[in-house]
Amino acid sequence: MAGGFDFQNIAKEFVAFYYNTFDSGRQGLATLYRDESMLTFENHAIQGAAGIVEKLVSLPFEKVRHEIHTLDAQPSNQAGGILVMVTGALLVDEEQKPMNYTQTFQLMPDGQGSYFVFNDVFRLIYSAA
Repeated sequence: MAGGFDFQNIAKEFVAFYYNTFDSGRQGLATLYRDESMLTFENHAIQGAAGIVEKLVSLPFEKVRHEIHTLDAQPSNQAGGILVMVTGALLVDEEQKPMNYTQTFQLMPDGQGSYFVFNDVFRLIYSAA
């Protein structure tokens, strides 16, 4: 196991928790971010837990469901971070055609046996016409 810890299982558990929480109540994601966290959502950067959650809660849909297609993880630094890249599809509200997306997380240990999101980059993938 590279990095001396089970980064792959930590990443899988994190991703399952993140998307289940996102899909059922986005305000519940607040505990995953810190003041030093940064989200880049479709080229718009936001720093700090409060601003990030405000952005996520204000997204213009009521219902959402993420389907994960791929998940890749690597140990990412000497502090025990984990880099996680996800691709998938999401369905919003009553839309029948899923939108493809990619999302990358930089997870950092919180010093209490868990992890927080230090970096979060989200991008919809539009098909080339």
